[in-house]
Amino acid sequence: MMQPGCGVAVEVNTELYQVEQRPSGVGMVLVHALTGFVDAGQAGHLAVAHLLAHLEHRVIATFDIDQLLDYRSRRPMMIFDEDRWAGYERPELVLYEVVDCSGTKFLLLTGPEPDLQWERFAAAVSELVDEFGVSLTVGLGAVPMAVPHTRPIMVTAHATRRELISGYQRWFNTMQIPGHAGALVELRLGELGHDALGFVVHVPHYLARMEYPESARGLLEHLARSSGLDLPVDALLPAAQRVLEEVNEQLSRSPQSMSVVTSLEEQFDAVMSEAQRRPMLSADSEQLPTGDEIAAELEQFLAEQDGSAEN
Repeated sequence: MMQPGCGVAVEVNTELYQVEQRPSGVGMVLVHALTGFVDAGQAGHLAVAHLLAHLEHRVIATFDIDQLLDYRSRRPMMIFDEDRWAGYERPELVLYEVVDCSGTKFLLLTGPEPDLQWERFAAAVSELVDEFGVSLTVGLGAVPMAVPHTRPIMVTAHATRRELISGYQRWFNTMQIPGHAGALVELRLGELGHDALGFVVHVPHYLARMEYPESARGLLEHLARSSGLDLPVDALLPAAQRVLEEVNEQLSRSPQSMSVVTSLEEQFDAVMSEAQRRPMLSADSEQLPTGDEIAAELEQFLAEQDGSAEN
């Protein structure tokens, strides 16, 4: 099957995925959250793990991970037991059918972000969207930002049509940042006329490398609000509150760290006050990082992640 992309037809490798069983109906929402890009605070990972732990689900389709993953850049863990290899954590890129708290079914695509064949992967997802009659696709992500943990979680919303995110603030103008497979999926779906949107939660940069459940809770709140799904968002509260208490306790021992948080609070409050006075907040505001600063922050974060994976 041929799919358009930037004016060039892309042939879908029919062996790239395998449909295990068909979903129960049509018109479902498809949620995608892939690991391997930024995922500050492990927000996407925690959100997916929470959904699968609390909601009934079954496998709908599986992708051939050997065609998509560079094993040497993200080496899967193996278990060595005294004198033999005893286990292997095989990477899996899986499409699930999940049942929300009210019985509504939706699709969830999760697993490692492809290192290879991005265009064929995007075309394959588009093909599944057509085949299964998906009504809306929602992507989840998280980036480190200069925001304090003591203020409400904020997100950047993006969509193939502005009407899909009409209630959300535009924080930035045009900028160039490192791409990822989930973003390409949304771009290609929009070119094909499908409704697709996504949320990127802003994680305090000083918490970006630890598990931060509050960021996952924020993602699920916005997913529920935009899709109408009934999700177990409140079940994340105990874990989120526990981590927040631990962070506050650690910060209280360091006056210098508390000073940084206070400065971030003042900056955040100034930005929000300005946003309330104007319909749209310009990206050239002195309170916000520029596009170049955001790109540099993401590139540094990804380089550090790659370095830790090689060790």
